[in-house]
Amino acid sequence: MAKKLSKNVAKARAAVEPRPYNLADAVSLLQKVKFAKFDETVDLTMRLGVDTRHADQMVRSTVVLPHGLGKTKRVAVITSGDRLRDAEQAGADFFGGEELVEKIQKENWTDFDALIATPDMMKSVGRLGKVLGPKGLMPNPKTGTVTTDVAAAIKEIKAGKVEFRADKTALVHVPVGKLSFDQQKLVENAMTVITAVVKAKPSAAKGKYVKAAYVSSTMGPGVQLDSSVIDAAGKA
Repeated sequence: MAKKLSKNVAKARAAVEPRPYNLADAVSLLQKVKFAKFDETVDLTMRLGVDTRHADQMVRSTVVLPHGLGKTKRVAVITSGDRLRDAEQAGADFFGGEELVEKIQKENWTDFDALIATPDMMKSVGRLGKVLGPKGLMPNPKTGTVTTDVAAAIKEIKAGKVEFRADKTALVHVPVGKLSFDQQKLVENAMTVITAVVKAKPSAAKGKYVKAAYVSSTMGPGVQLDSSVIDAAGKA
């Protein structure tokens, strides 16, 4: 038996017309039908025409949101030598070498939002795959979290750097801010992500690349975006 929707959820969904919206109108609608008592996260979801079972069709990268995410991410750094001082001065919330690797491994400790590691520490960090992998926290050169320039990496993450990756169903889910943000800031954050995903199109991808795109809030409905939004991103 299907679970009955609450009155608030039903009312919010009923406010969404069965048609695609331009991005500004979609964001405005989400803000208008808000009923939750907390500041909801606004998410962008894109359905791509790729087959992620093939490595040459994988879509994965990072992008810095111009207006951040509305919260400061907790950053941990695993490094050694002088770069420990660099991490501290750059504002890392946690930093260390082998002792930090052991803490994560023995305690299953993941009280951070992003983990940066320098190449010399990756042999040790490799042991943490079972702890970090399921939570998407494993450092990776493709996302800029395996680097010798820890200060720059910390700065980018603190400024609102987000990762996007197509899952096994070819969906990309990315947070683009809080519902309390000014409408224009949410629009600009979302367009920044859409443009980055469009530009990350694999050369091996055939047919229509972006099949659909939606914005939604934590408790709110999903609102489909008009194809003109994707077209504009492709011209950016």
